[in-house]
Amino acid sequence: MYCWSATVTKCCLCSVDPDMYSPQSLHRWGITHSESMERLAYSQALRDPMAMERANLLNMAKLSIKGLIESALSFGRTLDSDYPPLQQFFVVMEHCLKHGLKVKKSFLGYNKSLWGPLEMVEKLCPEAGEIAASVRDLPGLKTPLGRARAWLRLALMQKKLADYLRHLITRKDILSEFYENSAVMLEEEGAVIVGLLVGLNVIDANLCVKGEDLDTQVGVIDFSMYLKNDIDDYRSEERNGQIAAILDQKNYVEELNRQLNSTVQGLQGRVESLEKSNSKLIEELAIAKNNIIKLQEENHQLRTENSVILMKAQQRLELAEGDLNCELDTYKQSRQGLDEMYNEARRQLKEECQLRQDVENELVVQVSMKQEMEMAMKLLEKDIHEKQDTLIGLRHQLDEVKAINVEMYQKMQSSDDGMRQKNDMIARLEEKTNQITATMKQLEQSDKDLLSQTRTLAMSFVKCASTDTEHQYKLVKDISF
Repeated sequence: MYCWSATVTKCCLCSVDPDMYSPQSLHRWGITHSESMERLAYSQALRDPMAMERANLLNMAKLSIKGLIESALSFGRTLDSDYPPLQQFFVVMEHCLKHGLKVKKSFLGYNKSLWGPLEMVEKLCPEAGEIAASVRDLPGLKTPLGRARAWLRLALMQKKLADYLRHLITRKDILSEFYENSAVMLEEEGAVIVGLLVGLNVIDANLCVKGEDLDTQVGVIDFSMYLKNDIDDYRSEERNGQIAAILDQKNYVEELNRQLNSTVQGLQGRVESLEKSNSKLIEELAIAKNNIIKLQEENHQLRTENSVILMKAQQRLELAEGDLNCELDTYKQSRQGLDEMYNEARRQLKEECQLRQDVENELVVQVSMKQEMEMAMKLLEKDIHEKQDTLIGLRHQLDEVKAINVEMYQKMQSSDDGMRQKNDMIARLEEKTNQITATMKQLEQSDKDLLSQTRTLAMSFVKCASTDTEHQYKLVKDISF
């Protein structure tokens, strides 16, 4: 059977004053209103029938919640499914949730289902998943209305009905898919009803929803339960005061019991920890005694072994002294031969050092000669480059003279009057050309002489330096080229 049970708890939210939902406060708030507010609400209700319906449902919710709390506290026991004020509370809640519900078309016709918006609570509050799964698993429920009624009963037993509906009314976008714009759940009356539901957390309920026929129940509000005279009101106030005093005493006793339980649990934990530590110390003491006995036995054994090892060491020491004396005599005899060998090796080392010094000096001379030859080669190369630049300039001048000669020759043919002057100029230019040609021949001859001198120096360098033949051959080849 799907049954829920809970203990009486003292509920208090961060943003809600607990005194608001005491029986006296609910009685004053649910029944007494100022005359101006009643007239204003009545005038608005006349203009808007939906507003009148919301006001009526709000007042019925106030009366139902107030009567359920008062009767439950006076009853003093866990409520069950047959308790009339609890049945009327579920009927009123069903009417509030049905107000303004959109009609959905299906194969069987048009219907209004409460299960749609209540099923969405599972997505907004993961704690409601357990209730939704339990409702789906109930075998006797076949209609969405029956599932919605079972969901309301399970949420009340969990004492989280106000929390679940508060999560639902904060999402207007989701509720607009199921309700009209003027429905109770989308207006301020819905928030007020959800706030009133917080007061139900002070009661306990144990409802069996598996065997109850929730699909075919007819929800009719019994107004006779809420029609009371002044004497009943006075008696209910006295009874509520007594109940409040009893509840305060009960809460004090529960708090004291909780503190004592926590103190006893702490002491029990300390006793258990001390017993465990005592047992561990006893075990460690026994282990330490066993270790001391073993160490004493090992100490005695080591002492006996130490005396045996000492005797053997003395015998070996005497034998080693005899061997050492023999080796010392042998060393003295061989020391004389080693001294002679050392003197001979020292003499050979001096000769080798002298030879090495001579070779290094010769190497320094060869390196200096090589550097001088490289300097001479660089100067010769610089001379050759300068003469080549001179030859290039003379060739440019010769080209210019030839161009002038051609130009003058052309002008000579076009002008007969200036022929003689041009012939003289041509003669001078030819004489100058011959001079330049002779100069070029002299420069080429001097270039050949310098090349021959360079080859002679390279050959002499090859003869002076016998090492690094490949590099010198390459240098001579480059110079000849």
